[in-house]
Amino acid sequence: MTTLVHPAVVDYLAGLSRLPHPQLDVVAREGHAEGLPIVMPDTGALLHALTRLMGARRVLEIGTAIGYSALWMATALPEDGRLITLERHAERAGRAREHLRSAGVEAKASVMIGDAARFLHKIAGPFDLIFQDGDKPGYLALLDRLHVLLRPGGALVTDNVLWSGAVVPGLAPARERNADDTAAIAAYNAHLAADPRFHTVWVPVGDGLAISTKVA
Repeated sequence: MTTLVHPAVVDYLAGLSRLPHPQLDVVAREGHAEGLPIVMPDTGALLHALTRLMGARRVLEIGTAIGYSALWMATALPEDGRLITLERHAERAGRAREHLRSAGVEAKASVMIGDAARFLHKIAGPFDLIFQDGDKPGYLALLDRLHVLLRPGGALVTDNVLWSGAVVPGLAPARERNADDTAAIAAYNAHLAADPRFHTVWVPVGDGLAISTKVA
């Protein structure tokens, strides 16, 4: 967990926020207690808002963990909406299913177990929204396939693009980060910024988000 905004500001805004479902608090406490890779609450809230604003009906997520971000998005989907989320760890995937079931949104969400690099070719698009939060070295390798799966005008949201500030030359990061992951994210950011297939907005929410609209 990390934040690039002053903690007091984060706490103040959190106090103004209203959770779409109380199960989110349960998952957040579990994730924090175990040091699991879950998104910041403000990242989850933005994903929920984007899902609603876009009127998304089909959502794809890379990297489920125990279902925190999936739950933020699933609670924003309409009754006929569908979320497919990929998680390579079977134990975490099972816990994610339980959390989604406890929130009453299990009919909208399918948790698939496996490596996204192997499974994405089996998944059919188009998707309105894709959330990329998987292995950082895989970000760039999966980009072409995610572009194919995304509908024109759809949004690819990528998490951790600021990586505690480690990707910023000369800036001491807020926490120690793996050098190989840092280099992979920096390369992904540079590629995405120049990719004519997307219009990308960079948002310093949570650990940094890239929101990329498919234009071609």
